[in-house]
Amino acid sequence: MGNQITTDAGIPVEPIYRDTDRQPEPDAGQFPYTRGIYPTMYRGRLWTMRQYAGFASAHETNERFRYLLGQGQMGLSVAFDLPTQLGLDSDDPRAEGEVGKVGVAIDSIDDMATLFAGIPLDKVSTSMTINAPASVLLLLYELVGAQQGAASKTLTGTIQNDILKEYAARGTYIFPPRPSMRLITDTFAYCAERIPRWNTISISGYHIREAGATAVQELAFTLANGIAYVQAAIDAGLHVDEFGPRLSFFFNAHNNFFEEIAKFRAARRMWATIMRDRFGASDERALTLRFHTQTGGSTLTSQQPLNNVVRVTLQALAAVMGGTQSLHTNGFDEALSLPTTEAATLALRTQQVIAYESGVTASADPLGGSYLVESMTDEIEQRALALIRHIDDLGGAVRAVEDGFIQAQIMDTAYEYQNRVESGEQLVIGVNKFVTDDAPVPIFKPNEAVAAEQCAKLAKLRAERDQAAVDAALADLQRAAEGTANVLEPMREALSHRATVGEVCGVLRKIWGEYRPDVAI
Repeated sequence: MGNQITTDAGIPVEPIYRDTDRQPEPDAGQFPYTRGIYPTMYRGRLWTMRQYAGFASAHETNERFRYLLGQGQMGLSVAFDLPTQLGLDSDDPRAEGEVGKVGVAIDSIDDMATLFAGIPLDKVSTSMTINAPASVLLLLYELVGAQQGAASKTLTGTIQNDILKEYAARGTYIFPPRPSMRLITDTFAYCAERIPRWNTISISGYHIREAGATAVQELAFTLANGIAYVQAAIDAGLHVDEFGPRLSFFFNAHNNFFEEIAKFRAARRMWATIMRDRFGASDERALTLRFHTQTGGSTLTSQQPLNNVVRVTLQALAAVMGGTQSLHTNGFDEALSLPTTEAATLALRTQQVIAYESGVTASADPLGGSYLVESMTDEIEQRALALIRHIDDLGGAVRAVEDGFIQAQIMDTAYEYQNRVESGEQLVIGVNKFVTDDAPVPIFKPNEAVAAEQCAKLAKLRAERDQAAVDAALADLQRAAEGTANVLEPMREALSHRATVGEVCGVLRKIWGEYRPDVAI
């Protein structure tokens, strides 16, 4: 029989699967949507090809956006630099050395207007990977839309706005968990009234997986976080059928092809059941799990980087076979630097070849009925539900994060995986198997002068704006943060008067404090 083979999550894989009299799943477009959320899936509409991009200044990133749109990209996805993700202005001492490095620097409405110059916001869907200050960046986007003449109700896109996974896996948090949850539910309420077509949260398993989680842990921790957000919104007085349709998810795609497809199928079935049975949702749009996928950054290797083209292709194909609504494919050189234009173009072409040449879009859930995939879908669901039940017993996802349970689980799995790689048990081509000397590949080098340029623009902005109007709006924001009013209204007013991202977040820091993981809550 040979040695037992398991998936990356430890699920045994049998040498052959047979029909075990399982009841067939309902068709795609029918509850619980295991086979897909639309009846014909990609026959009706392809997934959105949304390449993640952002570096240096808003002007330089705008050029990359317009290039990618010209190459057939269907939507935009913004990467922000670390200071922006942490709610810091580019001239803050804590931002030194990080301005424009891993994404674009956005300090004010001026930068946001430059970022989308020549790109009509009522015609393009935009995803913004931003969490702690997500509401601030969304308001800047809305204000720029208004400058362009685009009504707020026409804007479409997504903010990640998922703070719980930041505490557990990524680290770009600002405020403690409880006020952060309030900021998220305030955003739900604001968008329901003003920007109804916007996805107010992208509950992200991607970064949980990047930190070392297995496919089962990625699914369980992501849906547990989703449960926490839904409950917080209900507790804040919102109705599940009002905000539920604007929830979206963000998953990783790794190399274990069938496990990834089964994970996506299980995710849809689990979320539909959770929303119906746990929260009483009845609107079909609140039951259907819509998700964006990004290929696995942590699977990319700096050794033999061209091998990453193959990895990304397999991962992208798994996401499509699993029914994703949106997809980003990584550049083959991203283990070395931000992607070059050539690598980003090839990543986009990978999606286009799958979409237009492979034939896999002709049928919804083409692997439905596969004994292996159906069995693995069931197994992943059972294991993930067991983890969610344990998190419930701990008091929910917020408490599980505060107690360090989720962080410890991820760290243990990451450590075990690295041990397997170093021992040779886990094969990684070019790293511990078929190792050769690498020929160098060109790497992308962002503009090193961006920090000085941003500081100069900030000085000019502060000299030109109506400071009294800014001060008054920030005072209104402080009063809202101290009380129970929705903070987005005064925040929008302050930003419209050219208050900076750092100034707005600074008011909330003053009232709510900053999260310190080593301090008991």
